[in-house]
Formats: sequence, structure tokens, C-alpha cells
Amino acid sequence: MSAFRTAEGGRIERAVAVSFRFNGKRYSGVKGDTLASALLANGVHFVGRSYKYHRPRGIMSSGSEESNALVGIDRGEGRYDTNTRATTQELFEGLAAESQHCWPSLRWDLGELNGLGGPIMSAGFYYKTFMWPKSFWKRVYEPIIRKSAGLGRAPRAVDPDTYASRYAHCDVLIVGAGPAGLAAALAASQDGAKVILADEQAEIGGGLLSDPAARIDGEDAWDWLAATKATLAARENVTILNRTTAFGYYHQNFLGLTQRLSDHLAHPGGPRERLWRVRASQVVLATGAIERPLVFVGNDRPGVMLAGAARTYLNRYGVTVGRRPVVVTSHDSAYQAAFDLAAAGVGVAAIIDVRADVPGPLRERADALGIEVLAGHTVTQAQGRLRVSGVTVAGVGAGGSVASARTIPCDALLMSGGWTPSVHLFSQSRGTLSWRDDIGAYVPGVYAEDARSAGACDGNFLLSDALNDGAAGDSPAYTVAAEEPCSGILVDELPTSADPARLKAFVDFQNDVTAKDIRLAVREGFHSIEHIKRYTTTGMATDQGKTSNLSGLAIASDALGRPIVDVGLTTFRPPYTPTSFGAFAGRSRGDLFDVTRKTPIDSWAEKMGAVFEPVSLWRRARYFPQTGEDKDAAVARECKATRTSIGIQDASTLGKIEVVGPDAAEFLNRMYTNLWTKLGVGRCRYGLMLGEDGYIFDDGVVGRLAEDRFHVTTTTGGAPRVMASMEDFLQTEWPDLDVWLTSITEQWSVIALNGPNVRKLIAPFVEGIDLDKEAFPHMAIREGSIFGVPMRLFRVSFTGELGFEVNVPSGYGLAVWQRLMDAGAALDIVPYGTETLHVLRAEKGYIIVGQETDGTQTPDDVGMKWAIGKKKPDFIGKRSLQRPDLLAPNRKQLIGLLTEDPEYVLDEGAQIVAGKSVSPPVTMIGHVTSSYWSETLGRSIALAVVEGGRDRMGADLYVPMPDGIHRVRVVEPVFYDAEGERLNV
Repeated sequence: MSAFRTAEGGRIERAVAVSFRFNGKRYSGVKGDTLASALLANGVHFVGRSYKYHRPRGIMSSGSEESNALVGIDRGEGRYDTNTRATTQELFEGLAAESQHCWPSLRWDLGELNGLGGPIMSAGFYYKTFMWPKSFWKRVYEPIIRKSAGLGRAPRAVDPDTYASRYAHCDVLIVGAGPAGLAAALAASQDGAKVILADEQAEIGGGLLSDPAARIDGEDAWDWLAATKATLAARENVTILNRTTAFGYYHQNFLGLTQRLSDHLAHPGGPRERLWRVRASQVVLATGAIERPLVFVGNDRPGVMLAGAARTYLNRYGVTVGRRPVVVTSHDSAYQAAFDLAAAGVGVAAIIDVRADVPGPLRERADALGIEVLAGHTVTQAQGRLRVSGVTVAGVGAGGSVASARTIPCDALLMSGGWTPSVHLFSQSRGTLSWRDDIGAYVPGVYAEDARSAGACDGNFLLSDALNDGAAGDSPAYTVAAEEPCSGILVDELPTSADPARLKAFVDFQNDVTAKDIRLAVREGFHSIEHIKRYTTTGMATDQGKTSNLSGLAIASDALGRPIVDVGLTTFRPPYTPTSFGAFAGRSRGDLFDVTRKTPIDSWAEKMGAVFEPVSLWRRARYFPQTGEDKDAAVARECKATRTSIGIQDASTLGKIEVVGPDAAEFLNRMYTNLWTKLGVGRCRYGLMLGEDGYIFDDGVVGRLAEDRFHVTTTTGGAPRVMASMEDFLQTEWPDLDVWLTSITEQWSVIALNGPNVRKLIAPFVEGIDLDKEAFPHMAIREGSIFGVPMRLFRVSFTGELGFEVNVPSGYGLAVWQRLMDAGAALDIVPYGTETLHVLRAEKGYIIVGQETDGTQTPDDVGMKWAIGKKKPDFIGKRSLQRPDLLAPNRKQLIGLLTEDPEYVLDEGAQIVAGKSVSPPVTMIGHVTSSYWSETLGRSIALAVVEGGRDRMGADLYVPMPDGIHRVRVVEPVFYDAEGERLNV
């Protein structure tokens, strides 16, 4: 049996030994331990180092509020977790843990020398210290800071675990399975409501797990708990989720929960965690309260911990945290920890109560147990280095003066400054908090969602109040025998006679923020609590201020001379506790990170050795290299073949929407800038769509199949947003229009054929369509068949060559493609990919939405003012186009660029300047949007957007590149066949 393990008691399985390692040394615990309880059972308090000063730190709490005992956990097979709380990590056979943020060892850490710089490393020291000399920042300061930042080391191997997710709906979601949550679950489920009860601990029960002496309705608390668990488990309408943390509360009672499935297992199987997305009709927050540390000199030493945590370790885990502890408190609840320890045979040296008046029953019981009570006293300093060895105690006189100091030897110091309701989730829901002077804390006030709070998180700390609050009955439903007093006072910082310049009283243990830092921030002009938080970094650690917020507020309030309620509270944000990236990603990792959509022709392209690229969610062939070809050679060959004979491309990824109904033309008239009501059946038109801000949103070709039917194409990446926008306007703005929208992207395979020999290729196989130039002109659409397959045939081109787009049902796409390839072999047909398409369209000056546009371009900016229907009374974005800033003559406009060296290809995204000198500061007047080698023209070409671009025709500009500054000539953005003769053959 471990040195500090009690002979009996607790909720552990003493007969099942569990072996583990900490910093390479082997220890033994028992089943049911956490890593923290097992270490304490072996007498280990010193487990880590602090962030800034590398001070020795020990286990402070027993739950997720822990800010000191952060360790690295090696689970084997590449599983390594950093910053794991020893207080929540369940023990399993073979667990290996290590201290973090120390070198060369935990006991001898060179970083402790930082403590010598304490006087200059106060709040905001990095803002003040690293400003001079300025040249040192990049070369000296930044590398050192980056190397020092953070706590644990990042995992070195790919995470081998899997993660699951689930959506759920319920009538009542109860967060927290302590007495209030259990009572709420019993009451709600009894009436047949579908209930989800979630709790972050391995075992539900909350505070009852640490209070076996309590009696509920005449029954021992643990017996009541066992019966309650059995009742809830038997009800089919109740789902109990232990090891589950509600990390975020979002709009309309939507909560995110993370369930830990295998972190407690030596040989995990299946998913490690499950992300629950829960929508509830009502939420009951029963999240309990967090004990507050007291602020005094040396309060961070190993062996100094929360009194409630010591009680938990004793009653739940059968561990005494010391042989001669001292208790310092401003609250009644700490007495219960002292009494329980004394009853277990631990010699409690003294209870130091900063209050002058101690409730009579508490003093009487302390006297009966032989515990000295020092009322109206304070701890002026905790002594010891790697473990607390004693406390200096003094009486508190008038005005907070201290006198009559004495030293009390001890090996543990248990502190309690009262309890802070855990209002994090309530605050995340955008509820308004209220201040309660009687408990010195904020509690839920005005609710923004259909929710309620119950128990300690609502400021009701007595067990009877928590149970009845959870049950929410009209009259008390539960009785609790012989409840002890539960009141206290909020103190900011314990009085001390120690030199504050030399010694430190900590508020935020994880970030090494002291009381002196907060007072300094106020003196330096930071009066907003949000500014104080950021200047000192208090409450910004992984515990999100769970133990430091109220103490920090109290000190700031004192320094500002304003009531706490006027100082306010900082904002709580999700997640409530650190949550793994794996839980959020779920199965979206590796090949499953993005859903990859493939066209019916994709398999053929793969067999032909295509190089692919992701375009939105689609996989598209970028180019088709032949033996010995690199990308440039393959693209040059594909461009040449398309310009001279036939190029064929899989364009199935284009978004396609069928717009049908008597008001279809009017609907498109409002959605697009162009005029659609007069478009003839069998004709196509280029469509330009704007956002309400007047900027280009998407584009595509629209064909009219009948008076009431249109085939609309969109960009590959824009299909979902265009469909969503159309549905949004149809349902919310124009519900009077008689129109139906259907996404048909997956229903049609599209084969784009471009080149002077295209008509010759398809003519023998097309039925029902006259392909003559006059009968089927450019920008027309016809329905017929090809190889006997139904077809919608567009005569359009994105290359500037004679072009047809063959639309056939997706099931026939591959077969039609193969027949065209076979028939086109005699005409030297060549498949081409997106890279070739980009070159060909750039030669013609055709824009790509998202490449020539970045969300700030208007039609006029890219030379498409012609696409705006001048006689249209309205369309989306019309009014925004009249804004003065969108009519300014110096807006960035689309132009062409030719480099002085015709063989030099500019980088896309390269900045453009007006002058040759680029000594900073330099005004950037634009950037390169597209840049390619044009095999057709025998030189490089580029498109760009430049301020006042159209007025700069023929002018020289400059593009700084890694290899030097390159001069470019501004030209029209159409480099090839400006008259469009090749389209109309």
C-alpha cells in the first residue's frame, strides 16, 4: 500500500494494482485512481514548472480546473498528448507521464533562473523590454521568445487514433451530473421527456463522490447515488454520458460535447473520442462551482492545494495529501476538509481563518477534534521550495496590519477562498450575469436561451438547495440531515508583512501572474478588465481563469477603487476545457479530410496518367503528361493541339442548375445583371451574378430550353453558393415567383470539345441537330442525341476556338468520351486539363471568378460593363454599383501585361509598382492575377488588376520578383484573336 493511502474507504478498487511511470520512475496505484491521486498516494506533490519563472509547482486541485499539474502522456504507438491534466487523467496499466517545461530535469531546471529577473519581468515586460534596439527583434528576441513559448512539446508522430461524431436531439440536456443534475434528470425523465445527462467525470455523482457522510432523505449519500444511477439507467428515455465535457453553448440550444471513449484504457480499441452535436428543447446547467485559491506569498508551492481537493482525494480516492496539513480559509467549507482528515487520523496542525467570527458549530467541532482555530489570522508566507514546509501566520489588526507572527510547520497547506459558480457555458450562450454580494460571485441572470441553472452554478451551495433546485418542484422534495454552515467572504489578497518586491503572491498560477502585476496594470492606465486581462495575461491560460478570475477581479476592484460589479467580468469563450483537434476533425483526416468528388470520366483520366488538382470538392485533371514530359511541356503540347485540331476536356464539374416555371425568366432577370426576358428559346447568354455589395459573385452560361425552362451553369467552386443564394432569394424575398430550382450538377456529364476540327468530328454521330454555322451559331443550345444518347449540346467556348459542350446523362459520360476519343484519333485529338484551359482562356482575356476577382471587383473593373442590363429596373447589387467608391476612376482594373523579356513568366500574386525603385515604403498599385507561357504566341503573358489600369495602356510598370525587378508593358487583356473570328467558323 502506498505511503499516503488510507487503510479503507474511497471509491477505488484497492485489490487491482496499476503500474505506471512518472518521469521514468515506476510507481503503483490502484484501479479508479487518477494520475494525480496515484502520485499523491506515493507522496509526490512536485510535478511541474511554471510558465514564466519556472517555479516548482504541485497538484492544486482535483478536477478540470487544474492549472499546475500539466503533464505529457505517452500512450504508446505514437500516441502522445501534451498539457494533460494529471487530475483528470485516469490511471491505466503502463501509463507513462512526464513533466513539461523543465530542463535538464524537473528538480534541477535552469529556467528557474528567470526568477532572478522577477523585478523586470512584471506585467507587460515583453512590451517594454524588447523595443530596443529595434534591429534585435528578428535576430535575437523573436527566436528566443518563440523557443520559450508554450508548455509541452508537440507530438512528433501522426495521430494513430480515430474519432467519431454524432448528432442528437433531446427534450432536456442536463450538463453536470452532481446532485442538482441528478435531481433534474429524475424529475424530467419521470414525465417521459427524452433526457441526455452529461458529466465530465469518469463517474457521475459530482460533489456527492467526495461527501459520503451526507444523508439524503434519511439514506447515506452513496446509497442514494447508487439507487439514482440504477433508476436512470433503467429508463429508456435517458442517455447518460460520463467522461463527457460540454465545451460550447451556441445559438438555439445547440451544444458541443466531447466524450472520451478510450483515454482511460491501456489498449484502446475503436474511436478515442466522440464529438456530440446536441440540439435540446431545454438546457439545464448543473455545472457546479469551483473553489477559489487564496492569494498570499508563496501560495504556488508544491503541497499548497485547494481544501476541497484534499477532501476529494481523501474520500473518493483514499489518499491523504499530507501528515500534518494546515488549513487557511475565508469560507466555512474548508472546515469540512479539516474535519474529514482529522477523522481519518491525520494531524491537522491548525485552521487559519481570516474572518474574525467563526460559526460556533465549526469551532466546537474543531475543538472536539483537537484542531487549533486561529480566527482573524492570515498566512503571510508559505515556506519551502520543492514542497511546502511551513507557514508564517499572523493576526490581522486594524486596516489590515499584521502582527504577532509565528511559524507552523506543515507538509500541506489547504486553502479555500470560497466558491465560484461555473458560469462559463451560461456566458457562452450570451446570457447576462448578475453579481451576488452574499457569495462574492457572479451567477446567471437573464437567459438568452430556453435554459435554467441549478445548484452550485446558480449560487446554491447547500446540498439540500442543490437537490431541490435541480428538481425544480414547487415545494422541497429532498431533505438533507445535519447540513454544515456554508458561507464566507471574498478577499482579494491576504495581508502580509513580507517584501512584495522580492516575494510573489500568485493569482494565475499557469501564467505566473501575481497580485502585483494586476495592481501595476491599473497604475499604468489599464482600467478595463479586458485590458487588464490581456496586459497581464491573467485568465488566458488553458484553464480560462477558472481559479484566477474572481481573485483577479477583486484585486483590480481594490486597485481601481470601484465595486466589482462595476469592474465587470471578462468574456468566456468555448471550449470550456482544451479539446483535441481530432475530436473536431472526426473522420476528416488524410484522404478523408476533404470529400473528393469524381466525375464519371475520372477513372479514364487516371489510367492515362493525368496529374490531378483539387477544385472545390472535385478532383480535376490538371494535365496529361506523356513519357518524358514535365508540366510545361505537356501543357504546351495540349495548347497547340487544341488551337490546331481538337482538344477534349472533362467539364462535368461545372455547376448546373435547372430553373423552371412560369416566372423563371423574371427570376433570372433579378438574379443576374443581364437581361433574360427577351432571350430566345435555343439561345445562350453569358450570365454575371453580383452580391448585394455590387461585387462579382459568380458567372456562367445560361441556355433557354423552353419558355419556362433554363439550363444554368456556374463555376465549379461556386455551385453550392449560387444554389443557396437562389434559394434564399426565392424563399425570402420573392416567394410570389412561380419557380422551381433543381441542382443537376451530378445528372449531366459535360464533354468540352474545342478546335477547328470539332464540327468534323461530331457531325457523323449527332442526330436531331443541324450543326451548320448559320443553323447553330455561337451561343446557342440544342437538344438531340450523340451515339444514340440523349444530349443537350451547347455551342460555347472558353478557349476562343470553335467549341461545343456535349451534355449527356452521367451514366453515359464515360462511354461517349471513349467513343469521341476513338473517332478523334484520326484527327489527332488530345485530352487537355485545367492548366491548359487556363492558358487558352487567358490568351483570350476571359476571367476566372476567384482568380481575376477576389471579392472586391465590379463588372466594370474587369471590363464587363457590357454585361449590365442598362434598361433593367433592378437586379441584385444594382444599387451598390452607384456607390461613389465603386465609381472611382482609380479603381483596380483588369489589364494585360507583357514582360520585357518575352521568355520570363511572372509569379501569380506578384505585386506591381509604378516605379523601378522598391526601397520601402513602396505603394503597391496592383497584382498579377494570371501568368503563363503561351505556346500559341511564343512568349509569356499575364493578366493583372492595377489602379486606373485602362488609363495606363502602353505604360511601363514594374514587378519585383525574387530574382530582381522586371519591367512590364501594359496592354489590352486580349492577346489572341481579338476579333473573335475563330469562334464563328
